[in-house]
Amino acid sequence: MTRIPDICRQFQNRLIVSCQASEGEAFRDCDSMARFAQAAVAGGAAGIRANGAEDIGAIRKVARVPIIGIRKALAADGHVLITGSFEWAAELVAAGADIIALDCTARGQRYGALERLERVRRELAVPVMADIATVEEAVSAMAAGADLVASTLRGYTADTEASTQFEPAFIAELARAVTVPVIAEGRVHIPEQAASALAAGAFAVVVGEAITKPQLTTQRFARSLEAQTRLLDPSLRVIGIDLGATNTK
Repeated sequence: MTRIPDICRQFQNRLIVSCQASEGEAFRDCDSMARFAQAAVAGGAAGIRANGAEDIGAIRKVARVPIIGIRKALAADGHVLITGSFEWAAELVAAGADIIALDCTARGQRYGALERLERVRRELAVPVMADIATVEEAVSAMAAGADLVASTLRGYTADTEASTQFEPAFIAELARAVTVPVIAEGRVHIPEQAASALAAGAFAVVVGEAITKPQLTTQRFARSLEAQTRLLDPSLRVIGIDLGATNTK
């Protein structure tokens, strides 16, 4: 493996928690994100991933672990792009981000991600994490100087949308293809999946929604109870039909 930046060694083999909330969600404010980060660190998180300079500034005040900074915004094609300009990356570093993550998928590359990656490393002097969806994108990002590659966008691009579950095999494939640390991120819902990511060769694991989206956790419990309630309904009737070769019963 190539040289690992010292700041990244702080979360080797450990958990990074993505503290983000979308507009309209109950916890969409900087103070809430800072409290989530505090709780995550208290629980053992060794790093935080956060969106936007305001959230990062609030988190920096209460957490001393490495912060991976991003800024999500709509690009010209109408879809969200992660850290789509050098100026935004500079704002994130000024707010307290230690590492910058960029969309380095094929789409991100069409928006200048690889050139931006090189400039961030050169002018801001911080490591860059390449968010990718395929092995080929990871290799391209590494060749451009990425310090880490993350599976963040697996399943969220046109050519990987069939991937809807966490894939340890993909993490293993990434780990074989690149010589920089591989960060497992995306659809990691339970501790066993996080452990399987390390076993597959991940350097660290990012978990977001399973920890910082209480509405989704609540939804899973509520739906389970609703399904069980339907099964217990005394008015429920089941009809079985035997379609045989000679008789229908």
